[in-house]
Amino acid sequence: MVGPSRRVVLIGGGITGTLTAVALARAGWEVVLAEGAHIGAGSSSRTAAGIRQQFSTRESVVGMRYAVDFFRRWRELIGGPLSPIHQSGYLFLYDSEASWQAALDRAERQRAWGLTEVETLAAPALQARFPYVSEAMVGGTFCPTDGFLRPDAVYNDAADCARRLGVSVLQQAPLLSARSAGGRLTAVTTAKGELEADLFIDCTNAWTRRTARLLGGVDLPVAALKRYLWFAERGEALPAETLLQMPLVVAPGGAYCRPENSDSLLMGWKHDAPDVSLTFDYADQDTIEDAHDHRGGGESRAVMAWIQLAEAMPPLGELAGLSATTAGFYGSTPDHNPFLDFDPQVPNLLRLVGFSGHGAMFGPFTAAVAAALAEAGRPLDALELPTGRAELAAFQIGRTMHHGEAMVI
Repeated sequence: MVGPSRRVVLIGGGITGTLTAVALARAGWEVVLAEGAHIGAGSSSRTAAGIRQQFSTRESVVGMRYAVDFFRRWRELIGGPLSPIHQSGYLFLYDSEASWQAALDRAERQRAWGLTEVETLAAPALQARFPYVSEAMVGGTFCPTDGFLRPDAVYNDAADCARRLGVSVLQQAPLLSARSAGGRLTAVTTAKGELEADLFIDCTNAWTRRTARLLGGVDLPVAALKRYLWFAERGEALPAETLLQMPLVVAPGGAYCRPENSDSLLMGWKHDAPDVSLTFDYADQDTIEDAHDHRGGGESRAVMAWIQLAEAMPPLGELAGLSATTAGFYGSTPDHNPFLDFDPQVPNLLRLVGFSGHGAMFGPFTAAVAAALAEAGRPLDALELPTGRAELAAFQIGRTMHHGEAMVI
């Protein structure tokens, strides 16, 4: 029988919440997962879903190597009819000698951290490998085991796996209030009733500042920032086979694209956005501001992203046109690394938030960290993984943020 010290409530039913629920159930916890709307209703269903191991932070490289292996073994570890990972690679392009030298230095560190398959391609070898890349690009770093995910398969398969393991998955169960005693949380009230537990886990990411107010947690610097994705029709720009084999490509200015299917390309580009963490509502996820609408003409951010990508890859200038815009929120931290740690004000509240656009890809690593922290019942210095030792200081609450993640798109 599971004792009271082994009961846990997770708040938030996206990729982080569902995969963490699986990890804790397998560790012997009695798990309740409470989602305010439906599984995957937040940022998880609105993500570009890239998955990469090319980071400038050692712990992210180690963690993402673990995550990639987990996703490759998905049907064995989680179940589901299909693998959710498409390993077509990530290609970062550089158009100046200075940026290229910095990329070479990062790649050398990444290899030292275990990412031995990352390649550095200087022109003209870059263009020989990827003929659609402009001759103006002086180099590119390519990791063939990177790629992208099908996020709906991830959170739906993970939720199904959690249910098979005995997890109670509650939908339409928004958090309403909390009860505490002696400085510790004892219960939360949702629209589906009160849930008592010994451990509570915040998996609400862009919503975390409001979640913390209800739970009595510290107000973490996690900004809710709007991000957009655009879709373009292939037309005659590239053969369908070429499009499907394209990696996720990041242009020097930060715009990126990847194949969505044989006939369309997904594009994205971050922009300066206000922090709306305390004011946005659920419907705002899908609100498309005029400046970012694909129908907005030449001044639209969508068109500017398309132009930037076409400068890096000229055949993309011949795409048939932009066809759709989608949107959602990043939960971003100042150093672009997440918080994976116990709340300093509420010792039995674990915060798994602030993924800065990397939440989907981090999912298996986040779940492994969460399970280790839950078992320890206290902060940990490091986690030993098959891919290496991950020092957890980079993800702790209260860390200094002098050296942030440099590879952010």
